[in-house]
Amino acid sequence: MRHLLSLEDLTPQDARQLLQLAVDLKARPRPLDPLPLAGKTLALLFEKPSLRTRVSFEAGMSQLGGATIVLGPESGWGGQRESVRDFSQVLSEYVDLIVYRSRVHQSLLDLAEYASCPVINGLTDQSHPCQALADLLTIEEIQGDLAGQHLTFVGDANNVARSLAIGCGLLGGSMTVAAPQKYQFSAAFTDQLAQQFPHLRLNLVEDPTAAVAAATAVYTDVWVSMGQEKEEAERARELADYQVNAALMAQAPADAIFLHCLPARRGQEVTDEVMDGPQSRVVEQAANRMHLQMALMVWLSGLGQ
Repeated sequence: MRHLLSLEDLTPQDARQLLQLAVDLKARPRPLDPLPLAGKTLALLFEKPSLRTRVSFEAGMSQLGGATIVLGPESGWGGQRESVRDFSQVLSEYVDLIVYRSRVHQSLLDLAEYASCPVINGLTDQSHPCQALADLLTIEEIQGDLAGQHLTFVGDANNVARSLAIGCGLLGGSMTVAAPQKYQFSAAFTDQLAQQFPHLRLNLVEDPTAAVAAATAVYTDVWVSMGQEKEEAERARELADYQVNAALMAQAPADAIFLHCLPARRGQEVTDEVMDGPQSRVVEQAANRMHLQMALMVWLSGLGQ
């Protein structure tokens, strides 16, 4: 039994196998025959609101032949009703897979410690592995082998950016992060990347214009994530020069694509002309969440390895 709590849980071979399985499942005629996860049940445990994570997992599990149960605060999770150990052990007896969208990464680790079925990180403050894998799948589908691609992330180097960096290390892509020093990767994280992926080409810069010059994909995310609302005015001021707009995209190669994990704050980190422009691939990117997660559920169930 395996979990996916971070992309650090994968080897390069694992990551490549997952992307290839996603491509294969995406290409198969619907309805799938046979149904790989017929008779299986997925639990979705959410502490944060969700559109893409919830619907992509529910729709994907349905296409695989399985059932889904969505659990919120009314389930008793996260309160004083019972221990993490009791909750996790009992839930694992009822379902075959658990997706947990958590405010704090340690809560995910605590749940997985006692689970007897695979646990998938649906988002934490530190990591968003499903999003990053789907993003890298999108880049590869449109631009070609990741080993020849350069991803530029503009803005706050958040949980998504960290997962993308690990994904580039696993799959051979290179990455630049353009942000003020305050919003860059920590020294501890870059040291970890250097040890784990000595061949990863990672550049940390403050100039967004220079950062996109060699990009095959330009990526941004919201400047204010859930739980950071008190910092909104400060972040908007300090990241104002990192908006992805038409002028910035004009400095990137003409065939560069634009990506955003959504939801977007249009007019803040990105403008309408970029979101809705010819280089935008945000819809295909969101769609690939379902295909990648279908592959992940099959793979963690021991059916795609």
